Amino acid sequence: MKKIILGFIIGIFILSGVILLNKNRQDQDRYEEFTRINYKLENKNLKLLVADIPEEWQRGLMYFRKLEGVDGMIFIFPDKQQRTFWNKNTFMNLDILWIDGEKVVGKSYLPSIEKSKEIVTVKSSKPADKVIEIPAKK
Repeated sequence: MKKIILGFIIGIFILSGVILLNKNRQDQDRYEEFTRINYKLENKNLKLLVADIPEEWQRGLMYFRKLEGVDGMIFIFPDKQQRTFWNKNTFMNLDILWIDGEKVVGKSYLPSIEKSKEIVTVKSSKPADKVIEIPAKK
């Protein structure tokens, strides 16, 4: 009986390890779907994933729990207008930087869906043609 229980426990550990490896592989695959750029903003050099097509704008940083090797994501739009972002399936608290040209025209805080327990939206106060999401320090 002890051998059966021990075998069961070992099996659970092995299965947990396989699940974690698969999740890490999925996270890495998510990174590879995006182009990366170096972007200078307010005297800071940022490494950012690029979202420059509608499918990437919609997905953004959904499902990411942490970022490795990059500082955040930049959304590049073809025009300037007021933008609205939400926290659906977003597991990190985010600082949102609204950008017009090369100038930050506003900042917002977007809590994770786990923190807010409901969908929260934030809207730029001025038109923006770029938006940067960076994991919040809060």
